[in-house]
Amino acid sequence: MWRVKSLDAILATAEKKSLHRSLGPIQLTLLGVGAIIGTGIFVLTAAAAQKAGPGMMWSFVIAGAVCAIAALCYSELASMVPVSGSAYTYSYAVMGEPLAWMVGWALILEYAVAASAVSAGWSGYFLGLIENALGFQWPALFKAGPAWSMNGFIPVADFSAGIVNVPAIIVALSVTALLVVGTTESARVNAVLVAIKVTALTAFIVLTIPVIKSGNFSPFAPNGWFGPEGTSGMGIVGAAASIFFAYVGFDAVSTAAEETKNPQRNVPIGLIGSLALCTIFYLLVAAGAIGAIGAQPVFGADGSAVQPGSAAFQAACSLADNSGRLVCSNEALAHVLREINWPVVGNALGLAANLALPSVILMMIYGQTRIFFVMARDGLLPEKLATIHPKFKTPYIVTIVTGIFVAIAAAFFPVGQLADISNSGTLFAFFMVAIAVMVLRVKDPNRPRPFKTPLVWVVAPLAMVGCAALYFNLPAEAMLVLPIWGAIGMVIYLAYGIRKSHLGRGLVEVPELAADAPAGPVPPMPGAPAPGSPEERS
Repeated sequence: MWRVKSLDAILATAEKKSLHRSLGPIQLTLLGVGAIIGTGIFVLTAAAAQKAGPGMMWSFVIAGAVCAIAALCYSELASMVPVSGSAYTYSYAVMGEPLAWMVGWALILEYAVAASAVSAGWSGYFLGLIENALGFQWPALFKAGPAWSMNGFIPVADFSAGIVNVPAIIVALSVTALLVVGTTESARVNAVLVAIKVTALTAFIVLTIPVIKSGNFSPFAPNGWFGPEGTSGMGIVGAAASIFFAYVGFDAVSTAAEETKNPQRNVPIGLIGSLALCTIFYLLVAAGAIGAIGAQPVFGADGSAVQPGSAAFQAACSLADNSGRLVCSNEALAHVLREINWPVVGNALGLAANLALPSVILMMIYGQTRIFFVMARDGLLPEKLATIHPKFKTPYIVTIVTGIFVAIAAAFFPVGQLADISNSGTLFAFFMVAIAVMVLRVKDPNRPRPFKTPLVWVVAPLAMVGCAALYFNLPAEAMLVLPIWGAIGMVIYLAYGIRKSHLGRGLVEVPELAADAPAGPVPPMPGAPAPGSPEERS
């Protein structure tokens, strides 16, 4: 059961049935920037302010620091194993198939749920743009899904704010269609969207920095570092656990390793370069937003701290006195510009977000489909899911399935709660990568490492501690999602994957899935039972 797939076998499998290598270092860095800069700064700024107030500046620093040390671990593994699959592939090579399955299963929470969160965030900017710039009123019940709260362990929906988020469905399915057409085409579109996004954020910084008022930074931490007593996921560290979501796009670069030219050199450049560029933008934009109009949270009717997206939060934001607050806006940055008398530029930024946020959705769905592709290629999921389109050369079936899942989640959950759920899977995967890089240093010290994590015996344990600390500062319901989701995944693995695994059946390579691939028997591993024999079936 604890079988490990060797790095040599992983590399041989990728060469046998690989994706087309077409991406260079600039494209990879742009893909990383496209995934990182997005919902965290365009949308989750408001949710972070509700949890931490102006103290969210420290939240960005904390989340960025944890992400940076995790990026160093990712860079070493991605340069050694330049194939699709990200943390799933690395875990398979180091810690065995069951843990690899759990990591791959958790990555669904990272990528697919993250794409849903961005889709819901895009919806807020879309609705703000058509209402403020065009004067069109979208039907209220179709602007957002219900607000969710927990009654013990039972989720309860409040439909007073809306029933279904229709714009989020539209954008999720549109991006899915683009990804079915092809990777290179998607990367070209993404490069244009990244340029629009960076230009919009630069304009925001230029207009808000000169009007910063120091008084807007006080009180700096209205909910403290860990939130008021009796709350979970609040305060500066709780906000860091939420907006960590916005930094994790860098690891989507590693999932593109198999489609990268000279991956040993270009993947580390894409990983670390995109993270460094984005961190600077995050801090400057957050400072501008706070200093321009303030970022104090709203409180419940009894004066208690309330989670963003909850029914109590929706009730507080419905009060006239709170309508202009940053924390109550669904289009935080455009709202800031309108409040400081730049309505035209605010609408233009809203337009830029409408054009640019789909690039984040694109990268998240892209990353998810590539992980599914590799899991199916290993036999842990039905191989039909990994079928390559004869014309577009993309794994179109799994792309369509993922897109439908993303659209459904975006339709019925608010952006802040989706981000927290996504983070639970992300932090688990990063934790496992930090372990994997240390284990491989011991098990396979002589393997070439084009990029080596500096001070690995300090950096990797720090990454583990940082990921664990942020996980335990998520809201209670988000923390519960991971073990429940993991239990469901383990049932699926025991019912299907453990029997169908190519490694478990002694298959060195997998057959080609391309439509024109020649059929033929697959040779077993030396000493393994022949496929279909009584020994193999047992």
